[in-house]
Amino acid sequence: MSYRVTDHLFYLHLPPGAPLPDIGHLSPYRAVVIIEAQVRADWQWKVSDWLVQTGCLYMMAWGHDCTTWDDSVDIANLEAFDFEDVPDDRFVYTTWHNDQTLGDVFDFCKRHTRHPVVELPRVVLLHIAAQGDEARMLEAYAEA
Repeated sequence: MSYRVTDHLFYLHLPPGAPLPDIGHLSPYRAVVIIEAQVRADWQWKVSDWLVQTGCLYMMAWGHDCTTWDDSVDIANLEAFDFEDVPDDRFVYTTWHNDQTLGDVFDFCKRHTRHPVVELPRVVLLHIAAQGDEARMLEAYAEA
C-alpha cells in the first residue's frame, strides 16, 4: 500500500511476492529500493519492469543483493524499447549501494540524483521487507 508523506515523498511497503500497485500517477519519480528480504528472481524482474513502466527514471538499490537490482532495472529499461536506443527522456539511471549505510543512500538521493532531461520531483521509498517500517524509513530519510 502506498502512503503519501508529502507532495514529493512517498513510502511504499511491498512484502516479497506481493502484487504491484498502480503508481503511474507519481511519474516521473526517483526510487530508493530498500531490500530487506530475499526475493525470488521472477518477482524481482516483475518489480524492475514495473519500476520502468510506472515512470521511475532514477533507481537506487540498497540492501540484500542490491547489485542484481541495478542490472534487472537496466535490462527492463532496454526491454521496454526492444533493446534499441532508449530515448533520453525515458532512460532510467541506476545505482547500487552495497557498501554504504541507508542514510548515505538517502543523502545521495537528496543531493546528487538528477536526470539530465527530466525533472524528478517525487521520491518513492520502496521498502521490500516482510514487515513495513514506515516510521524508521521516514526518520532515516529526514535525518539524511
